[in-house]
Amino acid sequence: MTVAPTGVAPSVTDMTEAPAVLRSPLLGRPGAVAGEGLAAGVATHYGDPMREERTLEEGLAVVDLSHRSVLTVTGPDRLSWLHSLTTQHLLGLGVRQSREALILTPKGHVEHSLHLVDDGATTWITTEPGAGESLRAWLDRMRFMLRVEVADVTADWAVLGEPHSAESAEGEPLAWRDPWPDLVGDTTAYGPVEGHPGRQWSWREVIVPRASLEEAVADRPLAGLWAADALRIAAWRPQLGAETDHRTIVHEVDWLRTAVHLHKGCYRGQETVARVHNLGRPPRRIVFLHVDGSGHVLPAPGAEVRAGDRVVGHLTSVGRHHTDGPIALAVIKRNTDPEAVLLVGDVTAAQTVIVAP
Repeated sequence: MTVAPTGVAPSVTDMTEAPAVLRSPLLGRPGAVAGEGLAAGVATHYGDPMREERTLEEGLAVVDLSHRSVLTVTGPDRLSWLHSLTTQHLLGLGVRQSREALILTPKGHVEHSLHLVDDGATTWITTEPGAGESLRAWLDRMRFMLRVEVADVTADWAVLGEPHSAESAEGEPLAWRDPWPDLVGDTTAYGPVEGHPGRQWSWREVIVPRASLEEAVADRPLAGLWAADALRIAAWRPQLGAETDHRTIVHEVDWLRTAVHLHKGCYRGQETVARVHNLGRPPRRIVFLHVDGSGHVLPAPGAEVRAGDRVVGHLTSVGRHHTDGPIALAVIKRNTDPEAVLLVGDVTAAQTVIVAP
């Protein structure tokens, strides 16, 4: 990791080597097919993605997310310190109460997504795969004289995804509850509030000892990443590294609703958040796509999205939904005609507006 000059915060994403991939013991289950890259340690599916998706939607299955990074922050100043660094209001966070927060660059671009839950003595953070050590090092540099300690505990703790919307109760393993698509605190929505498909989305991340993953799953059915991603896309839920790139601002993907408090005080990137919210419009907007499924192969994330002959954006996430068929999220130019039928490669895609142009 590079060290910034005195008084300049180093980038959270500066890394000199790729993080190690931890292989989950759940890959030994029948039918398990491993993912690729940072997801190589967990299963994309267990032989029947459509059945897994239905079981997950019914609230019965569990998803192996043990490729996610897990950090802990201890010390009496932990919540006020994290409050000062992130987009979310964290002062007074209660025991087992969850929050979503973002770390932005100085120019307001989304850099990290933090899923936080506090147990009364420790703030637990789950974040994107492979980011644990670089995030820990950056947070360490931001401690100054405050009474906080940061640790990357990914080697010892793992995450399981469950289709439940309740905070964890005393006696249960600690869990982060996803607030999507509720408006959390003093914030706003750039997409619809009433009739939002995310109202059907229930999700939490349970933090368990890595050595006890199989015991924590027990006899519950397993669903892979493909199943979870299809339901996330249907809920219009943005994900870091999928719907974001190096220039994403929160307004473009309707992320203020759960992760940004608009009047909590200064944090890195706040000027961009406030300026775009008060004076302007985001240059791009996220859309939901119904993709033509007559072919056997779906377009891949990153594929160009066109309106006629003009490239207007790119595909960010794609999946096969058990009732809606091929669906996707894309980020396109704000002024793209909301009535236009878009093309992804040679495949047509009907857009549903999320962030209004």
